[in-house]
Amino acid sequence: MHLIETVLLLLVAVVLSGWVARITRVPLPLIQIGLGAGVVLITGESVDLNPEIFFLLFLPPLLFVDGWRIPKEDVLRDRVVILELALGLVVFTVVGLGFLIHWMIPAMPLAVAFALAAILSPTDPIAVSAIASRAPIPKRLMHILEGESLLNDATGLTCMRIAVIAATTGAFSLTNAVGTFAWLAVGGVAAGVAMTMAISLVKGLVSRRWGEDVGGQILISLLMPFAAYLAAEAIHASGILAAVAAGVAMSFTERKGSALAATRIRRAVVWDTVQFVANGLIFVILGEQMPSILARAAEVIQTTQHRDVWWLAIYVLAIVAALAVLRFIWVWTSLKLTLFRRRGRSTPKVDLRLVTVMSLAGVRGAITLAGILTLPFVLGDGTPMPARNLAIFLAAGVIVVSLVVASVALPRLLKNVQLPPETGRLAEEDRSRVAAAWAAIRAIEDAQHAMAEGKADPDLYADTAARIMEVYRHRIETRSETEAEAVQKARKADDVERRLRLAGLAAEREELVRLSRRRVIDEETARRLIREIDLQEIRYA
Repeated sequence: MHLIETVLLLLVAVVLSGWVARITRVPLPLIQIGLGAGVVLITGESVDLNPEIFFLLFLPPLLFVDGWRIPKEDVLRDRVVILELALGLVVFTVVGLGFLIHWMIPAMPLAVAFALAAILSPTDPIAVSAIASRAPIPKRLMHILEGESLLNDATGLTCMRIAVIAATTGAFSLTNAVGTFAWLAVGGVAAGVAMTMAISLVKGLVSRRWGEDVGGQILISLLMPFAAYLAAEAIHASGILAAVAAGVAMSFTERKGSALAATRIRRAVVWDTVQFVANGLIFVILGEQMPSILARAAEVIQTTQHRDVWWLAIYVLAIVAALAVLRFIWVWTSLKLTLFRRRGRSTPKVDLRLVTVMSLAGVRGAITLAGILTLPFVLGDGTPMPARNLAIFLAAGVIVVSLVVASVALPRLLKNVQLPPETGRLAEEDRSRVAAAWAAIRAIEDAQHAMAEGKADPDLYADTAARIMEVYRHRIETRSETEAEAVQKARKADDVERRLRLAGLAAEREELVRLSRRRVIDEETARRLIREIDLQEIRYA
């Protein structure tokens, strides 16, 4: 009963966080962390964060939906930059930060310092997008950060696992480390893709033969990331990469368009809810752990060469600064060599403000805290793990400080930041709309002839078809103009039409609600008609 009450209280905190963030304009993750800490201070009890359960419950669905929804073409376009950030930057951070931590805190063994540096290397795009909501990150930059985060979690956790093995056994083998990483990556991706393909194949066969159950299809999509994660963990591969790969594979299977429209609409709503709740709970639980971690500050400082608690703040600030500097160096080099590479010998100038944005966007989140809590309590010989509590405290401090710094600096730096223009995107959209409109006209003509054949009133079918096709012909005419002025005028007309349609739909809904309250129409009819209006509003909004 107590567990259920705690879960309900956490969900209430997630709901309140959204309201408080809208009222105060404070970034959502910071509000959620504060509410989580407040829950502990009020109730005196906190959730016992089991890292393995945390990884299983929260990471698979979030990584799955990120891999599912992230634009694949945009990620492939910047794949070199993403791989450099997700792989090279992690290794660069582990080595540079690991030696720095060991130099600052000699009481922390080098292997433990490397483990701390490894778990601090993954970034949290959820926190970044929430912080940047007041000054949105350019789409291309956000896609790069999202692609990086989908891969660097696995890289960072793998490096941490290797460092922990070195700390507990006292031995390190580069060959074994490379082999472990290769198996974790290849096995995880293979398990995720195979699980998605197998489930999609069975689901498709059943749906084609016996029909599609909307509720069942949604439940299958919710269970799919857990299946991929557990399958990968069963073969000692990366469950994180398996969840990402399952989401990516799901996006390709969905391109067949075999699912019903009702399934896609309702499934999107369910996944939006799951994503909101899981993201919120992650940061609320993170906040719940903070009071107990801070309470051990006096005990933790005894493990260092200093005896003043404020030295812990110096360590945290130094690590945050080192992370930003290391990321700045790597990002600048990566952008210089890859992102802004053009044909010819000319090398474009890299915008230092853009590099700073990408450097500060490397915010750490709940994955870092959950990962550091997996540090074993004892070494291989049974002695306590040196500086374990100190590593946990530093990781928690870096999370909070990086969130605060990013929340203050990013909105200011993001103003008027632009990546090189993406040419051809609007023209590609127009061509696609025209092609789809022509396909619709041909299908309507064929259906009209088939339906009117042998009927006593063929003109009815012809008039109806002509009225519907007129909408598509208007779309073709407005999207086929080649002059820039005509295209701009057409887009302005589209915006005017969208606003007018939204005004009309709002009036329709208000009138239906009024009729329902006066009992002119029954509740079921009103609900069905309002749903139709809602679906149209989603299209134009």
